[in-house]
Amino acid sequence: MNDIARRLKALSDPTRLRIVRILDCGEMCVCDVMAALELPQSRVSRHLAYLDNSGWVTGKRKGKWVYYRLAEPADPVQARVLSALRETLPGLPAARDDHARLCVHLKAKTAATCGEPDTKRQGDGA
Repeated sequence: MNDIARRLKALSDPTRLRIVRILDCGEMCVCDVMAALELPQSRVSRHLAYLDNSGWVTGKRKGKWVYYRLAEPADPVQARVLSALRETLPGLPAARDDHARLCVHLKAKTAATCGEPDTKRQGDGA
């Protein structure tokens, strides 16, 4: 019960919901999330750490950069909540704006932006 409460509490912040939507597009560097949300690195990193600690995202270091993706759901409740978010968030105006900025950012991104290009990622998906 405590794990479920902790996971649900992590989603009580609009910025963290926006991050979940962005990461539904695939693995992203912190700089990608910053560009999509138009927020400073310190704020994005703090929210990503909260989502990581509550089991919504996982991060892995590649050189000096950290790349995040949505975590596999740990239980059926988390899976159902994630499914509901995937169905609902893309229709919200803020999420659509974030996604549009992400697409523009990813098209303009170069290897120098955050260390290494990721040609497998598609910003216009999901």
